[in-house]
Amino acid sequence: MKFSTLACYFQKLEQTASRLSMTEILAELFTQASHEEIGELCYLLQGRVAPLFEATEFGIADKLMIRAIAAAYISDEPTVTALFKKHGDLGIAAEEIASMNNTKKIPDSHNSIHEVFQILQEVAKTGGEGSQEKKIQLLSALFSSHDSVSVRYLVRIPLDKLRLGFSDITLLDGLSWMLIGNKSLRNTLEAAYEVRPDLAYIATQIKEKGIEGVSHVHAVVGAPIMAALCQRLPNAEEMIEKMGEVDVEPKYDGVRTQIHFSKSKVKGQKSKICSFSRNLENTTAMYPELDHIMSQIDADEVILDSEAIGFDEKNHRIIPFQETVTRKRKHGIGQASLSVPLRFFVFDILAKDGKDLMNTPLSQRRHILESTILPGPVLSISPHIVTHEIAKLREYHNEQIQLGLEGVVVKKWESIYEPGRRGYNWVKFKEEGKIGKLADTVDAVVMGYYKGEGKRSGFGIGAFLVGVKRGEQFVTMTKIGTGVTDDLWKELVQTLGKLKTDTKPKEYEAVSTSLIPDVWVTPSMVVEIAADDITKSPIHGALYALRFPRLVRIRVDKAPRNATTVQELEKMYHTQGGMQH
Repeated sequence: MKFSTLACYFQKLEQTASRLSMTEILAELFTQASHEEIGELCYLLQGRVAPLFEATEFGIADKLMIRAIAAAYISDEPTVTALFKKHGDLGIAAEEIASMNNTKKIPDSHNSIHEVFQILQEVAKTGGEGSQEKKIQLLSALFSSHDSVSVRYLVRIPLDKLRLGFSDITLLDGLSWMLIGNKSLRNTLEAAYEVRPDLAYIATQIKEKGIEGVSHVHAVVGAPIMAALCQRLPNAEEMIEKMGEVDVEPKYDGVRTQIHFSKSKVKGQKSKICSFSRNLENTTAMYPELDHIMSQIDADEVILDSEAIGFDEKNHRIIPFQETVTRKRKHGIGQASLSVPLRFFVFDILAKDGKDLMNTPLSQRRHILESTILPGPVLSISPHIVTHEIAKLREYHNEQIQLGLEGVVVKKWESIYEPGRRGYNWVKFKEEGKIGKLADTVDAVVMGYYKGEGKRSGFGIGAFLVGVKRGEQFVTMTKIGTGVTDDLWKELVQTLGKLKTDTKPKEYEAVSTSLIPDVWVTPSMVVEIAADDITKSPIHGALYALRFPRLVRIRVDKAPRNATTVQELEKMYHTQGGMQH
């Protein structure tokens, strides 16, 4: 398949807002693709040249892209910049320049998806001295050998601004539709994707073997597994009633970290150690401490689930989340590891020595974990109790609160590990009234912001609009204007400025005219919100709103797919009285 054909599909996808139409378009595209190219095609649909969990980034900013466009068409940079300012989109600017300059016919024999993918991959991998000029050469040659519509998307992909308005779940729906003409295989495909979140791998298996291709997907060291998530229940009584015998663990306020370890079988060769966030981001470079865990692991290879906590060894105290999260940076890691030393509290084991343990009951996984992790300075097994008594559950919960923790996580003792699911195998039990009168916080996606008045007008932001998930879409829930320091307002407008878009993103459902923000932003930033309570709302898309909402923190460790759902909000509304227990 030629890239120009794929570009036509990009254009169709960009022009439709209907989720069903997008699914049908994707199914048609997947049907045309060969099994050799469907994987690369899926990465390009994501605007990438590698799975999300590989630390492969293009490293291209607007200024460098402007130079590449100018070089492709022997144009001057001010002309490109002027068109960029006019359209607010370098892809459209490049398309306009290309349409004026491509007077000769582009040969049909060149520029297959595979050839374009290889060039873009080379751009992403190019680094070191002279890398900027090399990237400009590669991109300018690519642009000049393509039609103007293709150039629009060839510019957007390296800028991470492809933004076709659908999620990975829609891509899975497209694969289902390709096979049987409807979405009914979604649950099967999603279950496989949660164990192996690599769309290229899933699509290739499907293309070659049909739905049987994903029937044997299992945990593999080096490929992260979607983190199991907690549900909400209002009190200890309901937890025991619903779950029976439970495992109760401290709820640490740190950074969820999945650790993958594989011991080298070659003498003198370094063992493979990597880590991933709940966003599937490769965080290995951020945690040099993990280089020293080999002596603490009695296994050839393991996958561990843990919470990375800043830990003050001298005073034996946990460092607050906002300090711990400063480790999620790409520079100055050595100094950060000295100022914010980490300990990894391990609470689960998902695979050991080639055996997938996710379908093994927690009671057995815990035993395997305790025989695998040895005492040492980096890894600590999370403490726990096992009980079926309400009083013991509440007593252990209160002990954790007194230690300065958030509360406890309660797990069904005989449950399997369910990646990405929000079933009642795991629930969180947090302290009532710790942050707001509502017993728990809400994780919301920033949808846009308002420029503000008075002092805040100087920041360029005075409030922002947030929403929660409904299916694959986001709906409004509340506006936030409090709980934000001056420094944080400045940080917010700078970060959100990189995400702004001229029109309402397709991922957002219809928004009331009274709520339309001054600036729309693409769904990317997740914020944690506290409130006094939840009320019904006729103007918000969620049909609920937060009373006296305030920002607790930006959740850099969470992705939009981890946001609170409308169903969860509804449950919180109906149980908020009971939550004041």
